[in-house]
Amino acid sequence: MTGEPNTRLADLFGLAGWSKGELARLVNRQAAVMGHQQLATDTSRVRRWIDMGESPRDPVPKVLAALFTERLGRVVTIEDLGFVRPGRAGKRQATGNAEETANPDGLPWAPERTAAVLTEFTGMDLMLNRRGLVGAGAALAAGSALSSAMHDWLHTDPALASDAPDSGRPLQAEPAAFDRYEAAPIGSQEIEALEHSVEIFRAWDASRGGGLQRKAVVGQLNEVGGMLSYRHPDTLQRRLWGVAANLAVLAGWMSHDVGLEPTAQKYFVIAAHAAREGGDRPRAGEALSRAARQMVHLGRPDEALDLMKLAQTGSGDRNLPRTRAMLHTIEAWAQASLGHGQAMRRTLGEAEELFVSDRSDGPAPSWMQMFDEADLHGMQALAYRTLADHEPSAAITAQRHARRALELRINGRQRSKIFDYISLASACFIADDPEQADRYARLALVSMGETSSHRTWDRLREMYRLTGQYARHGSIQQLREEIQLAMPKQKTRHNPSRNAQA
Repeated sequence: MTGEPNTRLADLFGLAGWSKGELARLVNRQAAVMGHQQLATDTSRVRRWIDMGESPRDPVPKVLAALFTERLGRVVTIEDLGFVRPGRAGKRQATGNAEETANPDGLPWAPERTAAVLTEFTGMDLMLNRRGLVGAGAALAAGSALSSAMHDWLHTDPALASDAPDSGRPLQAEPAAFDRYEAAPIGSQEIEALEHSVEIFRAWDASRGGGLQRKAVVGQLNEVGGMLSYRHPDTLQRRLWGVAANLAVLAGWMSHDVGLEPTAQKYFVIAAHAAREGGDRPRAGEALSRAARQMVHLGRPDEALDLMKLAQTGSGDRNLPRTRAMLHTIEAWAQASLGHGQAMRRTLGEAEELFVSDRSDGPAPSWMQMFDEADLHGMQALAYRTLADHEPSAAITAQRHARRALELRINGRQRSKIFDYISLASACFIADDPEQADRYARLALVSMGETSSHRTWDRLREMYRLTGQYARHGSIQQLREEIQLAMPKQKTRHNPSRNAQA
């Protein structure tokens, strides 16, 4: 007990709208459902949790997390409630202080805690999916806060073998891991099957968007979290952490694609932890670069640059030139959003040189195989089109890169093609070429019904803004009417930037 109010629990309690007596009754009822019939909580106990900073014993934190998750319609974890997990070193910081506000999740996490957080978070996410609730309402952590919290940890070498328990014993995973999935040791064939499933999910996401398969990815990640509760031989353990990282990136990207922004950010952080625990710092850096792309999409490019610095320096010296080129294109997009044209052009030039210099004999990591020459041009088109809001002359260069990207696109990358069409149409509008803009806008519009990506509609809304000055033009007037009819009603899930896309 800290003797000070648990302000994080108090804030969530206020949002939920319960009385203290009502919450006590709900805790007892939910605990019984979860197999803890002996639990007896009363109003005075709830008051001590909130007003005196008392930390309840297991299973109460898990029970409270489940209750608040269902009530608020977004994932609420034990950390969100202001409680410390069993077995975590140190005491709970006094809630409300500056350090906790800057780093609300207590980053970074130990390996066993990463597995527990992963399993708890995915379990709550699945519960929201099953009950048709919307995972929104939480706040995004600032990019600078994430990068500051994780900087020293990511720049050190992982020591999985020395930090983990003996190979004959299971990891000391928290009981939460076993509530969601009956964990058991697995072998190389099972891990190979999991790695193959990642490729299938990744291809589906690129083709159809994140909405249709997100639940399946989250469920698979939840199972992997249970598997990580056991200590496998080092080679298998590292591969299993790699599967967790890849699935967490996909879960985050799919969540971002359908507008679940705080959920997406949490998955990107989980992915970075999983990758580093598996000894793959380049993968950890790429996961953080996804969080940076998300920040640019949400109109926070300065915070994206903070994250990109960590992604680039924390990746270590094993990054392939192509990976470094990809990271440079994201940095360039953030610079373009800030109107820093000279810096953007320099960064894109470096990206081109790195991409061309990549002559490695071995295959690229599976998570980099989506970044090819078409993607390089697509990101250049996006950066120049974004800069055109500040420097209209950049629209011509954006058109050139977008056309080249479309020429190179292969089948199965439908969402990327839509983004290219919208970038090209927007650049044409800025360059005062409404006829060409109309053509490419219609190509985007006819394809959008085939995906579940909310981000494509965000980009279309931005392009629609550009049509305003041509509203009296016959074909553009008709285009505007067709867009208005096709456009889903905009939700208040976030306020995308004027240059929103990723």
